[in-house]
Amino acid sequence: MILLTLPTPADAADAADYIAEHLAHSEPDSHGNGGLFIMSYEAWLSKTLGNMRRETVAPGLVPATTFFARRACDGRLLGTLQIRHELNEYLLQSGGHIGYGVRPTERRKGYATQMLRLALTHCQTLGISRALITCNKWNEASARTIGACGGILENEIIGDDNEPLQRYWITL
Repeated sequence: MILLTLPTPADAADAADYIAEHLAHSEPDSHGNGGLFIMSYEAWLSKTLGNMRRETVAPGLVPATTFFARRACDGRLLGTLQIRHELNEYLLQSGGHIGYGVRPTERRKGYATQMLRLALTHCQTLGISRALITCNKWNEASARTIGACGGILENEIIGDDNEPLQRYWITL
């Protein structure tokens, strides 16, 4: 079982460990973290908390809530999850309502599915009735996760990285 928690200053060491594991596996970034890998934890935390409300969201972005996914039994940081409260034109095409990533050593254990199910419940509290989730076509694990949560493939487009991107909708 996992829990979604809002990040706090006390989470800096866990975040550093999470980033280090991704880098050790030659993964320079992870989805659903809102820039955690490219700035100091303190700057990321300030930006992340500011982006939760329309009044303080950074220009060009939509309000979003970023969570840490933690294993309930030991508190281990398993992944990150970002829920965008609405879609702008870019997110409607390429990003979707939800982005998530799981640390490499904790994959294939069902955590992504649990995270997405919890995210969908949170989406309902935001008044979202249909959630868009996207994934690269080559990411079969993510496609299975989305499908397990009720995702229906709408179409494929070419994403920012010039790779096929699949767009799924989940009715809540």
